[in-house]
Amino acid sequence: MLAEHRLKAFQDLVTQSSREELIWMNGFLAGLVSASNAGSGTPVTASAPAAPKVNKISILFGTETGNSKKVATEFAGQAKKSGINVKLTSLDQYRLNDLAKEEYLFLVISTQGDGEPPVTAKKFYDHIHQQSLNLEKIKFSVLALGDTSYPLFCKAGEDVDAQLAKLGAKRIVPLQKCDTDYAEDAAAWFVQVMRSLSDGGSGNASPVPAKKAKGKKNYTGTILTNINLNDRDSNKQTYHLEIASEEEVAYEPGDSLGIIPHNKKETVDNILALTGADGETSVEFRNERYTIAEALTKKINIVHLPERVVKQYASIVQQEIPDTRIDLLDLLRIYPVKDAAQFEQVINILEPIAPRLYSISSSPEAHSGEVHITVALDRFNVNNETKSGLCSDYLSQLKVDSVIDFYIHKNSQFKLPAADKDVIMIGPGTGIAPFRSFIAERDATGATGRNWLFFGDQKFTSDFLYQTEIQNWADTGVLSKVNLAFSRDQKSKIYVQHRMLEHAEELWKWIDNGAYVYVCGAKFPMSNDVENALLQIIERQGGKSIPDAIAFIEKLKEEGRYLLDVY
Repeated sequence: MLAEHRLKAFQDLVTQSSREELIWMNGFLAGLVSASNAGSGTPVTASAPAAPKVNKISILFGTETGNSKKVATEFAGQAKKSGINVKLTSLDQYRLNDLAKEEYLFLVISTQGDGEPPVTAKKFYDHIHQQSLNLEKIKFSVLALGDTSYPLFCKAGEDVDAQLAKLGAKRIVPLQKCDTDYAEDAAAWFVQVMRSLSDGGSGNASPVPAKKAKGKKNYTGTILTNINLNDRDSNKQTYHLEIASEEEVAYEPGDSLGIIPHNKKETVDNILALTGADGETSVEFRNERYTIAEALTKKINIVHLPERVVKQYASIVQQEIPDTRIDLLDLLRIYPVKDAAQFEQVINILEPIAPRLYSISSSPEAHSGEVHITVALDRFNVNNETKSGLCSDYLSQLKVDSVIDFYIHKNSQFKLPAADKDVIMIGPGTGIAPFRSFIAERDATGATGRNWLFFGDQKFTSDFLYQTEIQNWADTGVLSKVNLAFSRDQKSKIYVQHRMLEHAEELWKWIDNGAYVYVCGAKFPMSNDVENALLQIIERQGGKSIPDAIAFIEKLKEEGRYLLDVY
């Protein structure tokens, strides 16, 4: 128990700290406790880092959603408070010629897609893998952000860590891999970094064990509703699914639902027929036992196999196979296995089905006991054959009362502001999903800030998603303004960015008075078009030069007032 004067000081510190500072302190204290000699009588403060002997470091970050930038910025702030001169740079802005000159280099990098680095880190990633560099002067450590639900968890960070060491750099703190709930692990890693710097970067600082990964909380739900929101003459199919769970689902507006889809029974049956495998035979896959049929249906990715898997398949069947991505069924048809036993070898090299994320379109306050998602059926052509996306097709065909497993993917970078703040929401197509959640939440909680929605799609009569709800919110004043853009209802196509420009003067007033701007939907070209429209509005209505308008946008991002959830 703390003495009274210490308790008061502690309470004052806690009440005056932001949520991010509290998370950092939590991780810092966890690191100190983990590193202390438990039960030995050694005070925890003995593990605190001494004053750093290093006076200059570089912190580089590669980010897609903004998490890596946020973490790197927090680290830079803490290091500066310790008296260290910090160069904080995004990897896409980093001068590659400076790399060999670095002495202390710390990287925060996320992993995207199929184990790839973020777009902003691609230039740096390729540079260190394609150049013959001598990095023997560098002392470094890597913090890798990722998602354990995906097969290649933190692969980009692993690659960068290994390649820097291969080029001669000295690793002074081990690679730290973080799941989506990264705050405590990241803070503990930074404690270790600071300890190493206090030791002159020798790499002899006592390690700080990361907390044991909790794993994601999995829920089981029942489909209450599954309806197509588009009318008959639409070119699209967009499904609204409502899922009930007996267990309370912990989520916030802005979070996503993670779902692992099932493969089609017809495809699995064809694979079993081609290989001669007995679907009831028990096999081990990723340290768990399943029947072959169960594994192929619910656990194993059998569509669009990556090149690395195809190469391993070629080695097993001892055939020359071109570098390509291909479905397992097509691979088996063209380059068959010799028997069921060889197919069991193939099962061992296959990867798990990656989860798909869908923005939650419900509000915990307005839709108690339920969670809703909005799913567009993905269609595409391969060799003149129309195919559907695995997960969107799976979800679209779920019947009422079907059971589905899911988890919540937290998105700390896409959250509502304080109740009295104004909100501008730009979400064409299924980009409306999180904004349905936002509006319903603000309505249910009585938020006083104004709400302005920009929504667009192809046709008013067939593609106005959640039309009745949006109109009701407008009629009751929950939505202060609504602007619609239906691209196919006139000769010249009109999109949400055009509506923004039509209302440029008022948009600028909202933004200049502190409104938060949210964008959700297709990354290309929509989010780029929206940002270009914003730049024009800021430049013309705000009376700013182009460089100043760009700087203004960057400031909005840094302040958390311009937030994107794009895909």
